[in-house]
Amino acid sequence: MPTSDQPDNASSSGSSKKVHLSKPSLDKDLSKIVSMEEATRSLSQHLMAPGLAVLFLAVAGGFASVLIGAQPNAVFVVVAAILGGYMALNIGANDVANNVGPAVGSKALTMTGALIIAAVFESAGALIAGGDVVSTISKGIIDPSLVSDSQTFIWAMMSALLASALWVNLATCIGAPVSTTHAVVGGVMGAGIAAVGFGAVNWGTMSAIAASWVISPLLGGVIAALFLAFIKNNIIYRDDKIAAARRWVPVLLAIMASAFSCYLLMKGLKQIWKPGIGYIALISVAVFVLAYVILKPMIRKQSEGMENRNQSLRELFHLPLIFSAALLSFAHGANDVANAVGPLAAILHAAQSGDIAAKVELPIWVMIIGAFGISLGLFLYGPKLIRMVGEKITKMNPMRAYCVALSAAITVILASALGLPVSSTHIAVGAVFGVGFFREYYTSKSNRRRQYVKKHSRAVLDGTSEDTDDEDDGKETVYDQEDVARRKLVRRSHFTTIIAAWVITVPAAALLSACIFFVITMIW
Repeated sequence: MPTSDQPDNASSSGSSKKVHLSKPSLDKDLSKIVSMEEATRSLSQHLMAPGLAVLFLAVAGGFASVLIGAQPNAVFVVVAAILGGYMALNIGANDVANNVGPAVGSKALTMTGALIIAAVFESAGALIAGGDVVSTISKGIIDPSLVSDSQTFIWAMMSALLASALWVNLATCIGAPVSTTHAVVGGVMGAGIAAVGFGAVNWGTMSAIAASWVISPLLGGVIAALFLAFIKNNIIYRDDKIAAARRWVPVLLAIMASAFSCYLLMKGLKQIWKPGIGYIALISVAVFVLAYVILKPMIRKQSEGMENRNQSLRELFHLPLIFSAALLSFAHGANDVANAVGPLAAILHAAQSGDIAAKVELPIWVMIIGAFGISLGLFLYGPKLIRMVGEKITKMNPMRAYCVALSAAITVILASALGLPVSSTHIAVGAVFGVGFFREYYTSKSNRRRQYVKKHSRAVLDGTSEDTDDEDDGKETVYDQEDVARRKLVRRSHFTTIIAAWVITVPAAALLSACIFFVITMIW
């Protein structure tokens, strides 16, 4: 008859057998295999983006070869199509971040949502409003009549296109949002100097472009800081935030609607419709009034039941930020697709006709390469720069992102009205800098903020306040003056990297383009 110890012994025996069945050497081998599989998977993911990019360039070249057939100089057009596609990829990877970065950083949009919206509206802007005619030489900095023959012109345009694309690619790798327009300008200037000489450059135009390096970010930063100052003084640091929001948020959003309607009329739709200044002003005023009438009851209804805190205020700006990201992307696609396809169209015209024209017609297949390339570049490489603009320079919330988006539109409008050359990239990033530096100033210098925080921190300690400090995003914290002085709300390393990239974009692209031109002419 079995004893009570027998099951335990059997269990012990079974356990012992399990221990003996383990194979340490086999476990190590399996662990190595798993590690190798993980490394292979990681490597394949890293290679997926370059692989898709190379596939797109091959398709662009094949697309061009099929459409132009066995024409003279067909090989030049195919190579130019590949270079145009490469430039379009880089525009999508670098330039589009300015349109959606603040909305992503403020959590008004997810990264996936931002990529989809930007890709759709960039493509729509390029295909609908990109224009049927483009300038062959960006900004008129080189006189086409000084170029001796079409062959030299083709080499110069190819050099400019490749040099500008390489420079933007490098800037993307180091995390610096730069102006693709300035890169193209530098590339054209360098190739023009190499082909004809310094006399070919319109130095007056180049001086104006150089001035935009300073004008664009300063205007963008000042306008964004002014709107943020208004929001802080009139909404955020008020005892009754909800009442202040009901009064001022409809006004702010109506200003945004009016500014973007003007921006689209002046920039986004300029290739297909050019109304006069008076007509644009009339439409903008009408949009402001209509938007205010519609938004005032909507904001009142949306704010009902909201807590008297900054987190509630942020919800009121979410939807406008999504619309602003879409409209900025549309206008950007309409304007900046020419940076990719303008030189390509110039090469196509010179290769087919043998002459050099200041303006050329833009075939639809050329525009398709530009539009699709920008969208693909955005999906493959855009998130890095989107995070840089939206999160890493300074912390965003919906109110700050609103100031950046509105500043981008207003600055372009003012500059266009005054005839000043500006860069949309410099404006948007300058607005982000302006918001960050203003926060540093306001945090340390504002008496209104200091009194408000002191009053409400006392209420927090008493347990009678639910308010949160805007600068601390949900933490009821009071900083002494020494601690406030140490707080840097703009990351200086990113600031210096971006400014340095801006300053050297034109000369770097010009030098690279000249070198490429000399190499091409020596080979052929």
